[in-house]
Order: sequence, then C-alpha cells, then structure tokens
Amino acid sequence: MKGTTIDAVNILNVPVHLITMDQTIAWVEGAMAHHHTYQIATVNPEFVMTAQQDPDFLTILQSADLCLPDGIGLVWASRLLKKPLPERVPGSDLVYRLAQACADHGWRLFLLGAAPGVAEEAAAVLKNLYPALMIAGTFAGSPDPREDQALVERINQSEADMLFVAYGAPRQDKWINRNRNRLTTIHLAIGVGGSLDFITGRSVRAPRWIQNLGLEWLHRLFKEPWRWRRMLALPQFAWKIIKLVQNS
Repeated sequence: MKGTTIDAVNILNVPVHLITMDQTIAWVEGAMAHHHTYQIATVNPEFVMTAQQDPDFLTILQSADLCLPDGIGLVWASRLLKKPLPERVPGSDLVYRLAQACADHGWRLFLLGAAPGVAEEAAAVLKNLYPALMIAGTFAGSPDPREDQALVERINQSEADMLFVAYGAPRQDKWINRNRNRLTTIHLAIGVGGSLDFITGRSVRAPRWIQNLGLEWLHRLFKEPWRWRRMLALPQFAWKIIKLVQNS
C-alpha cells in the first residue's frame, strides 16, 4: 500500500516481514480499502527451502505484498541474522482473525481448495463462530491451470472481497499469483495450506504449550508420519542458516 512500508528480514533470499499478528490485521484493514488484489504468503522453512529449488516460487514470494513468519524456524533464523522477527504469525491462527474481521466489517469471504466438502464444512464452523460472517462461496476446485478460468469466473460472480486458497504450497501461492489480476472483486488473497482441515477437525493442531515451545512441527509429524520427507527441509534449513551466519 502507498505510504506503508514494513521492514523485512532476508532469509535465504526470501523476504519475511517484521510484523505481529495485531499489526497484520491492521495491515489487512488498510489493504481492504484499496481497489487492488493483495497477496499474503504464510512463510515457513519448507517454503524457503522449496524456493531454493523453484525459481518461480521464489519470485512469487519476493513479489508478495506480505510474507508472514509462519514457522518458528524463521524466528530462530532471524535472531541469528541479527534482525529478529517480533513473533510468529501462524496462518492457522490468522484465518480465525481474518474471518472475524470479515464479520466485523461486512467483507464477503470465499473458501477455495482442500478436499471436496472441506471448504463447505469449514465455512459452517466459521459462520457458527462469527454469525455476522458472510460466506460468498466455497469450492474445492483444482490448482490445475486448465481450471483457472472457470474458478476465476466463479469467484468473481460471488462478489467476494477476501479469498482463502487451500491448495498447499507452492500450488496455492502460484494460483493466486497467476490469477490475482483477474479477480475483479477480491481485495486480499491468502494461501492457507491445511488451515481448513484444522478448522473442521480433520487435522488436530498441537496443544498451545507445544506451540509455545516451538515444537508444533514435531507434533504434526507424529500425527501425520507420511510428512517425514517434507520435514527433511527443517534440518536442511537450519544447516544453511548456520553456514550463512558462519560465513558472514
């Protein structure tokens, strides 16, 4: 937004903004007042490591309007890089704050992605939590570029103001990036990963005390052991940061 500059720490060429949860909501409120489609990315170490091998994804993160520090590993890395992030801003918590903001301001929310039926169920849960929330639409769809036109038309026809995209990274972020200029009514689009599964209870987040210890990734690995290959990004990320600090 014009006149609004948020400082960022560069973590392996990925900008991560120095921002708190409350500041994020304030930023969103400002963004929603503009006739522009802003993109938020919820960055974690897996994003950063994927971006090292995927130049298109790296460019998308570098051009996103806001890159939030979703992973505790980023907070740790920022401290070693002498530009500490103020706090972690988990996407799984942010979706509730954004839904509440939509209810408070009368913004219409569209939920796109996840498995068939999940978006509808998540919408019902959010509507129960925030009765004033207006759900513009829900649809599973697909991140396949061949479906872009139909999805864009569906979202535009819904006259939604805000869009959650739950295709997982980097597909959700690429979807937003290539379609954002065609989303005529959307002011803000954000990739929410598995957040809709958390909202519906299909996936269970770690207890708050485990989150506070920075071990939410370990809890998720225990609950979803099939993610072990993706979790290899964490030690790789840590090693790259340590080498970077040592060589600086």
